[in-house]
Amino acid sequence: MHNYLNSPIKSVKEELDQLNKNLNKMIAADNPILYSAAEQLFIAGGKRIRPVIILNTAKFISIDKTISTEQKRLAEITEIIHTASLVHDDIIDNCDTRRGTNTVHNVFNNKIAVLAGDFLFAQSSWYLANLNNLNVVKTISKIITDFAEGEIKQGTKTFDTNMSIDEYIEKSFYKTASLLACSCKATVLLNKYSLYNNKDFYLYGKHIGLAFQIVDDILDIISTSKELGKPSGLDLKNGNLTASLIFTLSTKRKLYRLIDQEFQFKDGINEAIKMIKQTNSIQKATDLAIEHIQLAIHILKKQKSNKKNSMDLISICYYILNRFN
Repeated sequence: MHNYLNSPIKSVKEELDQLNKNLNKMIAADNPILYSAAEQLFIAGGKRIRPVIILNTAKFISIDKTISTEQKRLAEITEIIHTASLVHDDIIDNCDTRRGTNTVHNVFNNKIAVLAGDFLFAQSSWYLANLNNLNVVKTISKIITDFAEGEIKQGTKTFDTNMSIDEYIEKSFYKTASLLACSCKATVLLNKYSLYNNKDFYLYGKHIGLAFQIVDDILDIISTSKELGKPSGLDLKNGNLTASLIFTLSTKRKLYRLIDQEFQFKDGINEAIKMIKQTNSIQKATDLAIEHIQLAIHILKKQKSNKKNSMDLISICYYILNRFN
């Protein structure tokens, strides 16, 4: 799995090392509780997949393969926004661990965690304003609106067996793909001399973001808690209907009853997972992710650039699909 990420990470290693150093400075707060709450998630790490995508996009569209200071700052802002959304997500989903580490609300409490998330959103907005680029501010501000809209859409559709695949894709766009779509677009907007169309890169980010979320939701069903670094089956438990589950509903009528009971019985979730695995629903969900990855690769291949230049961005596509292994 990680082989696909080797080249994209190596390509921007210096920038990523600097990004990790900068993030700690950027979230500095006078209040020690607020600081340690915000720091909690940065300690947990993660692959920094979003900055890897932004920095490689910046390199791809640059004439001399350089990444501007503003684009590096954008990568940092995006990671702060993403982290803020995770803090709030974990409270909503009542998730006690993430990346194998206790979540902020678990270490402190819900109130502190909400404030820590708000603090991170506020910090990202301040750094965003300092980029002094109105188009970029408008583009990135939309992500924060979309996060809220995604959470509300998810919240109003819990345990709703009428949810369609289209509604699932729409919710996944708001919750995950918007961040990548808007930040890829903003990366192009920050290059004054770019000959590339920012709409193309918006679509590239959108499709890899949707594929990422679909794969994430499949992993929630087929992986162990240890592999995920957070509890498995959490989507089911919280009533978030994902692609595999929606596809299974058409063949396993008993699943309706389990969802209507909101998995209140001990074996309900295991039973539902067993049903999903008995059908071809996981394959159908995987095919859906493949479709979005193919669209992303198609966008890259139509760009007027030499093939070698686009290999890192294409490798990221393959990494997203191969997270099962």
